[in-house]
Parts: sequence; C-alpha cells; structure tokens
Amino acid sequence: MPEQQQWTITATEQPPEWFIQAVKQYTPASSGLYAAQLLWQRGIKDRQQLTAFINYKTYQPASPFEFGQEMHLAIARLQQAYNTKEKIAIWGDFDADGITATSVLWDGLGQFFAQNTQLIYYIPNRLKESHGLNHQGIDNLAKQGCKLIVTCDTGSTNVEEIIYAKQLGIHVIVTDHHTLPAERPPVAAIINPRYFPKEHQLFNLSGVAVAYKLVEALYQSLPNVAKYPLEDLLDLVAVGLIADLVQLSGDCRYLAQMGIQRLQEDFKQPAAARRRPGVGRLLELCQKSGDRPTDISFGLGPRINAVSRIQGDASFCVELLTSRDVKRCNELAEVTELANARRKSLQKDVQAQVAQKLTQLDLSTTSVIVLEDAQWPAGVLGLVAGQIAQETGRPTVLLSTEGAGEQGSRGAEGQGSRGAEGQGSRGAEGQGSRGAGEQRGRGAEEQGGNFSPLPLRPSAPLLARGSARSVNSVDLYQLVKEQAHLLHRFGGHPFAAGLSLLVENIPLFTAAINQQLRQSLGSTTLTPTVQADLTVTVADLGKELFLELKLLEPCGMGNPVPKLLIQNCWFENSWHRNQQDWQGKKVQYIKAEFDIRDDSSRSAFPGLWWGHYKDELPIGRCDCIAELDYNTFKKRYEIRLIAVRSSANSALTTQHLPFIVDLRNQEHSATQHGLNAPLPLTGLIIEDCPTNWDDLRMWLRRCLAISRSTSGLDNQQQLAIAWSKPKHQPPNQIWLTLVGIAKYLSRTNQLVTRGQLLEKIGISDQTLLVGIKALKYLGFTVQRQDRSLQITWNPNDSSENLADEAVARFLAAVREEQFQQQYFAEVPLSTIVAIASYDSK
Repeated sequence: MPEQQQWTITATEQPPEWFIQAVKQYTPASSGLYAAQLLWQRGIKDRQQLTAFINYKTYQPASPFEFGQEMHLAIARLQQAYNTKEKIAIWGDFDADGITATSVLWDGLGQFFAQNTQLIYYIPNRLKESHGLNHQGIDNLAKQGCKLIVTCDTGSTNVEEIIYAKQLGIHVIVTDHHTLPAERPPVAAIINPRYFPKEHQLFNLSGVAVAYKLVEALYQSLPNVAKYPLEDLLDLVAVGLIADLVQLSGDCRYLAQMGIQRLQEDFKQPAAARRRPGVGRLLELCQKSGDRPTDISFGLGPRINAVSRIQGDASFCVELLTSRDVKRCNELAEVTELANARRKSLQKDVQAQVAQKLTQLDLSTTSVIVLEDAQWPAGVLGLVAGQIAQETGRPTVLLSTEGAGEQGSRGAEGQGSRGAEGQGSRGAEGQGSRGAGEQRGRGAEEQGGNFSPLPLRPSAPLLARGSARSVNSVDLYQLVKEQAHLLHRFGGHPFAAGLSLLVENIPLFTAAINQQLRQSLGSTTLTPTVQADLTVTVADLGKELFLELKLLEPCGMGNPVPKLLIQNCWFENSWHRNQQDWQGKKVQYIKAEFDIRDDSSRSAFPGLWWGHYKDELPIGRCDCIAELDYNTFKKRYEIRLIAVRSSANSALTTQHLPFIVDLRNQEHSATQHGLNAPLPLTGLIIEDCPTNWDDLRMWLRRCLAISRSTSGLDNQQQLAIAWSKPKHQPPNQIWLTLVGIAKYLSRTNQLVTRGQLLEKIGISDQTLLVGIKALKYLGFTVQRQDRSLQITWNPNDSSENLADEAVARFLAAVREEQFQQQYFAEVPLSTIVAIASYDSK
C-alpha cells in the first residue's frame, strides 16, 4: 500500500568550535558534535540559550500574573467562591491534556474547596458529546447547585453556552489554549495564552499548563491554606504537555523537565508510598519507568486517550491520576490497560480494512483520500487517517456511518468512576510513525469550529462522522472549510479536522475536495516523505550517542526526536510476534524485532519496528531511518525503525531551504531591525500579513528559485517574515464604516480607488468585493471610471431581504479573514519551514 517514500536529510551547518566545546561540557563521554549540530540547527546559538535549554534550574519561569487582568479577575472570582462557600464545577475534556488538566484543577482547587461537595468535575462523553460546553451538561450542573464553572483545555469559543450558563446564574472562568473568539466572551475571566505574542514564554502552554498557572496564582493569593505543595502537580503537567504535542519551548519545556523529574522520583517509591499510585501502576503495566518523555508519548498518554476512545466516558481517569487508594488505582489502571490493548487490536483491524479499500483507488489521480465504512468506530479514525496520510503522502479523510444519525451534544450524568468493559477498542497510540499526532484532531466545535447552514430534515437523515489528517503541509482546515456547504459540522486546524456530513453528500464532498487540492497544487506531485537529521553508523549507536541526543529532551513540536540515517546496513535475527496485554493474552498488534549491522562494527545492534512483520524488512543491503532509544524493561539501548528501503533504491535529497528570519509582532519594521547581520541586502522582506498559504508560498517559491540558482550557504536566499499581529475592528464596525464611506462618496460625488478603500477599511480585495455586492442590495451603485470607483445611492432601489443575507455574507468573510490573519500572526515558524521544505522538493 505505501508509495515509494522520498527521503531527505537536513542540510547541516557546522556550528562554531566554541559552541561545540560548550555542548561537550554536558556530554563528557562523547564529542558533543551531533548534539551541537542539532541544537545549532534548531536555533540554540548562544551560551545563555544553551544553558537555559539544557538546565531547567537556570530558567526563570513566568509569573502566573503575566496573564494580567484576566488572571486577577479569575482569582477574585475564586476568592469570592471560597469566602461564600459556593459550589464549583470543573469542566474538562476527554483527551490526555484535558484529563490531566481536570486532575490538576481537582487536586489544586481541592486544596481550597471540599472535593465532591463544594468541588465536582465533569468530563464530556467522547462518543456522545463534542469538545466544549453544552446546554444539557450546564443544566445538569445547575440542578446540582453550581454557581461557577472553571473550564480546562476547552471553552474559548463556546460563547452561546457561556451566555446560557450566565442566564442560569452560573459564572464561567475559561482556562484554555485553543482558538480565540473574535471578541472576548462574557465570562468572569478567560485565561488563554493565545492572547500573548508568539514570542512570549507562555504562548505555547497546553491546557494542563494553563490550569496549573491558575492554581499557582491561587496558591500565591491564598497562602497557608493548601496542605500539599504546588510542585506535587508537576508530574501531571508533564504528562499533559508531552501527550498533547505542543511546542516544548519557554515555560512548556521548563514545566515538562520539572514534571518528568517528579514523575521518576515518585515511581521509584514503593507502590504503597507513591503520591500517585495510579500513575505508577500504569507505568508498570506499560513497562516504563517515567524518566523519559517517550514513557508519556508512547505509554501514559495513549492509554489515557484509549479510555474515551473505547467507551466514551473517561471520567474515572481523573480518579486514576489523583486517588491515593492503591487498591482502587490498581483496578482502574488495569481497566485502562485493557482498554489500550483493545484499541491496538481494533486499530490494526481498521487499518487493514482501509488498506484493502485503498487497493481500489488510483492514487495517481487521487489528491485527497476519502473513505467510508459502516462498521468503522469513529474513535480510531483520526489515528488511522494519520498513518495512511503518512504512508501515501496525501491528506486522508476517514468516515464512519456506524449508528448513522447525529449523536449531538448530550449532557452526562454524574462524575463517578465507570468500568471500561464491553465497548470495543477505540484508541490508538503512535507506536511506529508519529505523524500528525494523537491529540491533534480536536472535535468540530473547539478549534475554530464552523457550522454549515445545512438543515436537518425531520426524518433523521444518515450522518457520517469522521476525522481528517494532513500531510506535506497541506492546510487541511482551509481545504475542508471550502466544502462547508456540504457539511453538517466541522472544525479543526491546518493539520487535523473533525467533520460530519450527510451520507448522500460523501461523493460530492470527495470530488470537490480533490478538485480543490489539485487546483491548489498545480503541477506539484504529492509524495510521502521522511526526513533524517543526522547520518550515523551502527558503530555510533549506543549509550554515548543516546546520552548526547538526550540533551535535546523533552522533544516535541519544533524540537522533534532526532531521526538517524544509517546507510548500507543489513538485518539479522529478525522475528515478529503479537504483543500481549497485562494478563498475558495476545493482542492483534504486531511488532518485528531484529539486529542491525553495517561495515563499521563487528557487533550488531538491536532494534524493533512497531506494526510490521519481519518479512517486510528488505533482504540484503539497505538504508534505514530510525530513532535511538533506551528500553527500560529490557535494560538495553535499541533503535526504533521509522523507514527502511533497499540500498538499490537509495536516493537522498539534501534540502536547501530559504533561511527564514522571524521578526513578526516586533515593535519596529523589518527594515529597522538590523537585518544586515542575518540578512544580505538581497534578502526578501514580507511586512503584509498573508491571509492564506498561497500568498506565503509565492514568496517561499521565489526564495527557493533564487537559492537553487546559487550555491553554498553564504549565497542562500534569505527571507524575513515581519508582519505584525493585526489590530482588528469588529466586523460590524467595518461594515458601518464601509456604508458610511459609500454614503459620503455618493453625497460629495467624489471618486475613490480600490486601494484607498482597502487601506481605510483594512480588509482584503476579495472581501471588499463581497462588501460591494452587499452595498448594491442597499441601493448603492458602484461603477468603474478609469482606475477609480464612483458610488451613488438610491435608497428606493434597496432590497431588504436580500440585503440582510448579503451583509451576513460580508460579515462572515471579514470574520474568516481576521481568523486567518490571526493564524498567520501566530503560526509557529516550524510550520512555515515545513511548508518551505515541502515546496523545495
């Protein structure tokens, strides 16, 4: 099924000798060269940066009150609840970030509010509800007498539900890290790092880290109340941060480093003495020790996620993570492990079915893979879609018509612990390829969710629900959004989306989304790619290299696990077997184990390949890309195979990317920032914020064309992205301004150029055209005179009904444009580089 992959190796710039020596201080047993190359390549280029990156003790974390007035408002409202003994509900989410965030608030706020009486928590059911607040859940909390809801990892865009809660006398404090609404919601407070500029050390906080900052502020505001130290929460923070695949920089990296240390310290205790016996037992069951970020990304995180994917209700996971009852925690950990074992089996089954369906597709004429099946459970589709997208190099949409019909947002009763028996496995962890990441396919509501105006007929039409995953830097959000008229509900971000649509619309959706991507790509061919960071030999593998590369941990977005290219090697002693669950029963999930050799050493080195059979390993000489790891259970160093191919097919591409300087959201323009240091006079500078990837691609391709016409790093074309975060007016105000200008021009009989209108109103040319169409329904006539526009007004020519619809379309266009500009003001540089990387092929 997988197409021939294109392999690339990042072009490395040799760091200066002083930097190599500085890194070597942290790697006394090795040269430090490999780590120095990677650190330099990833932007760590001075001593202060290096020290703070490696040694968390030298890092100065931000105060929780960096959130400013919103944090003060949140603490004031919590203090009011503390003084008046109000009942509070934590509203969490069902993925690993949301579960750990709920647990942090449960433990943290639980120091100030009596658990189960004054403080309760609510986790939506994954299979019956969506991410975020819903009316029935709010009704349920109102009946229990709650006066305050504190959300975590959700809620920023739930404006309607927040207003509804307020009508019932319930205030809401939102703690979240997802997309911001166009205007501040009517909440008691909103704590969201998206309000910071992207350079801020708190910008990349995940949901659990934002929840921790709220608790930290409460600890500081009400000292001498809490029984347990704030630092006891850090292990949970690390689990959520790493499982959610956020960029581990700034406070995120600091909190993850601190949390992993706490996790390991607690695991070393006897089971009866652990602060978190549930976490300890879960680590034992997945044969991890808690000292590595991969113990979370391949161990704890996927298991926590598996519970909601299997049964929908993951509320007992909070008890698993926070209870000190060893017996109860052991029971819940074993239920969780069983859920994870079941999801492995189910994931393999669904993947095999998808592979069979793929044989019926002509991939040479397919840009977006869209597949459906009535038997597929929705819980695993995002994970399988991510694997298929990686293997084929194409965005993938998988849809299930299982129990077709909208399941809607249903309120959930109670927050007690519920068993995980009997619903079939619905989760998957990335055991082989990590790709889009497990937590990236948030539901249709949360991440800039959009709702199509498509009405539902009373006869309960069949709805397909599913997930989409992107690859090769294709903007999936934009791709799916263009088909909103065919969808019932959708939402997401450039890398992942959730959606539902009428079953009868699937053929139209498939044709339309393929046509759209083909037009966008032009002559570009979609190819699965895998990138290596370093070239090594088998002799290099082992403890010294492992400890050297460990300097980069914890790895995450923007600082991925180093990928090692091993050329002209071969495999011996290969075998495969099904995994076993904690009860010793076989699980239908394969892994191959082997020894790898090359001419550099007489000794072989062990390795494994998740989800593959030994027969898939090439015979004879080959090349492979792998990650170096330490197996705590077997107490050995080993490689985890990512990709392999016969040496006969060997072809490597060295990427020559434009050197991109990120000067966004800085006080002065790019031309005032002394670009002569990093940029030559020929460097290109973009100061206008783009509203789509095509605008940016035009500049990137221009840079790449110049780079390819030169040679050497010194002549590499360089690009400065120097736009500022736009200061948007409310869409209604923009419309009133446009109408006011039109009336003035009509009254004075003056001409205006399109450029003057665009500058005055602050919108794009495409959105202005939508506004001009709306003006016509109000009785305005717009005529071109040479290069100017003449606007006249006759109120008698207006059409009120059509005008309302036209104005609504204009307001929607403005909101979408503002959303895109907000996105490009904050999109990580690593994403832009990934776009450049793909376009460079």
